[in-house]
Amino acid sequence: MKKIKAILVDDEEGARDVLENLLLRFCPDVELVAKCSNVLQAVEVINTQQPDLVFLDIEMPNYSGFEIVNFFKEINFEIIFVTAYDQYAIKAFEVAAIDYLLKPVDIERLKHSVARVVLQRNIEQQSQRLSLLSNTLESKQLKNIIISDKGQQNIIPIESIIAIEAQESYCTIHVNDKTFVASKNLRHFETLLESLPQFFRVHKSWLVNKKYIKHYSKSDLSIQLSNGLTTKLSKYKKAEFEEAIAS
Repeated sequence: MKKIKAILVDDEEGARDVLENLLLRFCPDVELVAKCSNVLQAVEVINTQQPDLVFLDIEMPNYSGFEIVNFFKEINFEIIFVTAYDQYAIKAFEVAAIDYLLKPVDIERLKHSVARVVLQRNIEQQSQRLSLLSNTLESKQLKNIIISDKGQQNIIPIESIIAIEAQESYCTIHVNDKTFVASKNLRHFETLLESLPQFFRVHKSWLVNKKYIKHYSKSDLSIQLSNGLTTKLSKYKKAEFEEAIAS
């Protein structure tokens, strides 16, 4: 199998050396062709080496890692961000469906990220995902989410999500008259949206947007949503739910 050509970009020499050693020891599919200390140097190397993958630190002097996209008309390489960012920023990465590694780098996470690139490169919509990530971090608000469904990536406004339904290890996202299937469990979306009070976990299989509730039946613990969906309310959630919709 042809190796993946990669470069790593970090302004800290020690961080570059650590990641290089991890790649050499645990990622035999990766050929590291260059190490760069800043974005401008990385741009020059990318133009000459044409790597498949860039490990990119975010917090660097002069230009942040996000700004690398401003130097290219088209992004034709995968990016794995390496970051020490806070928990909010991690949600932004999840929202934009962009891969990231937290410092200090976890070996299993690194191997998983590289394996994903080996098996399924998805650079066509990289610029779109990076734009969503940058906007989310800048505004400090989760406004959109990217859902991969049937090989297509869909940007979905969070406010338009009526409900998310669990189906084993998958979820169906209900948006008006459309549905999208995501290969994530319901706990993933509950954690992702926990800062938004309009979303409530009403049942082990349902996360609903309260603003789309049309009718709630206390007698049979059912919730009718604006698109015609009817969900069940767990008896263990009854008191908390009634308090939430009253506020």
